[in-house]
Amino acid sequence: MPSKQKNLLDILVAKNIISAAGLEEIKKEAETQNESIEELLIRKGIIGEDKLYQLKGEIFKIPFKDLTGYKVPPEVLKIVPLEAAQHYRFIPISVDKEEKTLEVGMLNPEDIDAGEALKFIAHRHNLKPKNYIITLTDFRAILKEYSSLKGEVKQALDELKKELDKEAKKPGKEEEVSEEKSEQISEEAPISKVVALIIKHAIEQGASDIHIEPSEKSVRVRFRVDGILYTNLTLPVRIHPAVISRIKILSHLKIDETRKPQDGRFFTQTNDKKIDFRVSTFPTYAGEKVVMRILDPTIGLRELGDLGLEGRNLEVLRRGIDKPHGMILITGPTGSGKTTTLYSMLHILNQEGVNIVSLEDPIEYYIDGVNQSQVRPEIGYTFATGLRHILRQDPDKIMVGEIRDNETAALAVHAALTGHLVLSTLHTNNATGVIPRLIDMGIDRYLLPPTIIVAIAQRLVQRLCPNSKKELKPSPEMKDLIKSELDQMNPEELKNYNIKEPYTLFEPKISKECPKGTKGRLAVFEILEMTPQLESIILKEPSEMAIREEAKRQGMSTMLQDGIVKALRGMVGLEEVKKELEE
Repeated sequence: MPSKQKNLLDILVAKNIISAAGLEEIKKEAETQNESIEELLIRKGIIGEDKLYQLKGEIFKIPFKDLTGYKVPPEVLKIVPLEAAQHYRFIPISVDKEEKTLEVGMLNPEDIDAGEALKFIAHRHNLKPKNYIITLTDFRAILKEYSSLKGEVKQALDELKKELDKEAKKPGKEEEVSEEKSEQISEEAPISKVVALIIKHAIEQGASDIHIEPSEKSVRVRFRVDGILYTNLTLPVRIHPAVISRIKILSHLKIDETRKPQDGRFFTQTNDKKIDFRVSTFPTYAGEKVVMRILDPTIGLRELGDLGLEGRNLEVLRRGIDKPHGMILITGPTGSGKTTTLYSMLHILNQEGVNIVSLEDPIEYYIDGVNQSQVRPEIGYTFATGLRHILRQDPDKIMVGEIRDNETAALAVHAALTGHLVLSTLHTNNATGVIPRLIDMGIDRYLLPPTIIVAIAQRLVQRLCPNSKKELKPSPEMKDLIKSELDQMNPEELKNYNIKEPYTLFEPKISKECPKGTKGRLAVFEILEMTPQLESIILKEPSEMAIREEAKRQGMSTMLQDGIVKALRGMVGLEEVKKELEE
């Protein structure tokens, strides 16, 4: 028995946690039942688990780490193979890329072989091990993460293999899965279970999309979490047709159509809430790729303040929503959160006594009380034709998913001028570009002042975890950028946020609450309001430069300035803001 374990047991006796005679009995029982003394002491309630491992940490001079509820990032788990973790009883916790260290939780630091194995694994990844003592409960919980998605799917695939082996042994049957067989297999329990497990784990990880991507040798399953794609699973290529068929059956798509893209949707019930999935198939050289967009209504329908709107921006938008007629336009690239902002506004407007009609492509979230219509350009039902019909539906508020062409722009302006509040999106780089864009689309400039209420531009940035972010001193270049942008902002707005020198920035830090160091996403905004001064500019010379000067005069913060303010308050990382605005 290692001397330091003897020290631990001696301390337990010295502290009257257990008598010397009682310890001898435990040792005999442990030997008989082939169980460790420590596990037996905990199981019999002689000492609390945390207390035992804290004492052990003191003896070995290794800090104790509580991992209750902590989720290890999948990319960190991959560093230590499951077999090594089980055999040597240590698990990876996190990686500090700056210090090039691998944090590891250990049960038996006295095990020399475990120490050597750990050094070898860390060195292979150019990392230095940083050891912690953890509890047996935490160790077992993290071991389950290894087997969560990958293990559950493997079990389902083993079941499938057994069934296929039985089929293959029947006379006249081939070993390989034929395309004709794929539909039948996709209805069988193992493949249904594989698809259900992928969906379940994607929801649990807060993914917005699931990508199932075939190659010649395997099928990669990736989840998009907070805007970034992570590989979560690799499937054998032979079950690809069956997995795709199962998803097609759920989405009511044609199973035998593999040559052209298809779109569908289905829903599932989880944790007492209905979650919709928008499905898109796409033919590739290696087979059909599937993307499933996860539409969780609790995420999609959010309050304006939760989106990142505050101060002047929130005040101006609320004022605009209260107007009985006119246009509120949101601009930004695909994936910048425009639809979520539109739905948040619809949620506010959705009241008894108001008729709201929307034209969408596609319908992202269903809202009770809103008359939502899916446009279908392939049969001639476009945003333009839909808008003509909407006006016969006696609407008060209208939402148009996107203004894509001159005809839709003209009809939207006409609807706003004739007493309707119109919400829509447009593709421009910023809020000041909305007016020149509408003029380029053939809208007479004199129609814009009585029509436009506000123009909004936005981008999405990863939100820092509030409890585990790290402070960061800005570089000289960052200091210059911050000072330059803040000097151009409304001093009253800055005073509200108590921003002053010396500036402190923040960066992500991995923790049990935030295994990736970030938690969700936050939008940065700029909002241009229609004013008498802006009306005058539009009627005289609506250049983007002149509009920018007016925006500055009315106190508009640019997206970069909004991002800097949020970065200085520890809500987002400034590097992330710059990266998002440069793309």
